[in-house]
Amino acid sequence: MPKATRSNSTNKGTSTSNGNSRAVAAGFLLPALLLLGALVVYPIGYSVQRSFFDRSGSSFVGLDNYVALVTDDSLRTAVQNNLIWLVLAPAVATALGLLFAVLTERVRWGTAFKLVVFMPMAISMLAAGIIFRLVYEQDPDRGIANAVWVGVHDTFAESSGFPRARPLPVHPLTAAGGGAYVTKEAVRAGEPVRLPLVGVAPGRMPKEARPAREPTASPTAADTISGTAWLDFTKGGGGKPNVVDPAEQGLAGLRIEAVRDGTVVATATAAADGTFTLPADRADGAVLRLPASNFREQYNGVEWLGPSLVTPAVIGAYVWMWAGFAMVLIGAGLAAVPRELLEAARVDGANEWQVFRRITVPLLAPVLAVVLVTLMINVLKVFDLVFVIAPGSAQDDANVLALQLYRSSFGTDADLGVGSAIAVVLLLLVLPVMAVNIRRIRRETRR
Repeated sequence: MPKATRSNSTNKGTSTSNGNSRAVAAGFLLPALLLLGALVVYPIGYSVQRSFFDRSGSSFVGLDNYVALVTDDSLRTAVQNNLIWLVLAPAVATALGLLFAVLTERVRWGTAFKLVVFMPMAISMLAAGIIFRLVYEQDPDRGIANAVWVGVHDTFAESSGFPRARPLPVHPLTAAGGGAYVTKEAVRAGEPVRLPLVGVAPGRMPKEARPAREPTASPTAADTISGTAWLDFTKGGGGKPNVVDPAEQGLAGLRIEAVRDGTVVATATAAADGTFTLPADRADGAVLRLPASNFREQYNGVEWLGPSLVTPAVIGAYVWMWAGFAMVLIGAGLAAVPRELLEAARVDGANEWQVFRRITVPLLAPVLAVVLVTLMINVLKVFDLVFVIAPGSAQDDANVLALQLYRSSFGTDADLGVGSAIAVVLLLLVLPVMAVNIRRIRRETRR
């Protein structure tokens, strides 16, 4: 057989083989392509089309739904919050993941630490939202964040002993401004002083408080001014005002000041039974003042879920969940870093910070890019954490596009036109990030 004939026959055989291979490949891909078209391509196309129509879908409104995204206050807040999420959450989670991955390499229990940090990834967003809704409770007795914050605050700042305590109109005390109270008349040596108050909750009474003792003139009455500060309230009623009844307790720890011409000349603190004494040579003729420090409201911590802090608080919950994901990926990349490069840098005199900044981080740049891009795509879709953690009063302040998409698309006041516009905007925000990721993957594949 001539060579030309054999060559043509071979080419035909190769072409037939290639055609069969493509047909087989297309046959295997067809179900996936059909699902992709039905579940992804068609919904995207329909959402784009629906975004140009009104609430009912019967009238074409052009770009009105997109204009609403920047003119409506709630929608504008959602866009602003999404930008905050996009900048803060991926950066903080990646930085923590890098920090954990580098530090756990140097400790023997690093694997156990990584396991603990990664465990939140096993929790659903809904469960994490419920956990952090409790963590951020305003009441320090329930919310651990405020329990810690109040504990630290009370360590450095003296807390009030009797918040909301006050005298009755029949008592010998009157308001002095600024939350303080003073006696209506000046005190005199030898005359017992009564300082009754009401409004102290039983749970706020000092543990060391004892039954109050009726003030009497002491044997050294000429040298001292004595008195009693007590809670002028009898459980069940029956007590008399300005009289120390047997069931009434002393205001242990109450601070008392003797003031003359606007100057504090003597101070005292009530004992467990409410009694106190002041030197007569300084306090005689002065008025007694109960300073406002006795009555300050108890510090209840930070309003984590208030309008100003709700978004950072929810981001904190997100970082708690995803820092472990970043740590595991970065740790895998760190294991592939050539150790001889690090050792050579240390031999050349580089300290640990220089090794980390000039060698470790540049070598981990591809992994850090993967983590950042993944988290950026993820935060653009965050919904459940915001929906569960933010209370109804602050949900508008914590609003994000995915949550607004849900609120606009469902419920009694649904506007599917605006909801579709939000969905398209989210798609447009994700596309550049995905394009960067695809370019990076192709570039690494060519290597």
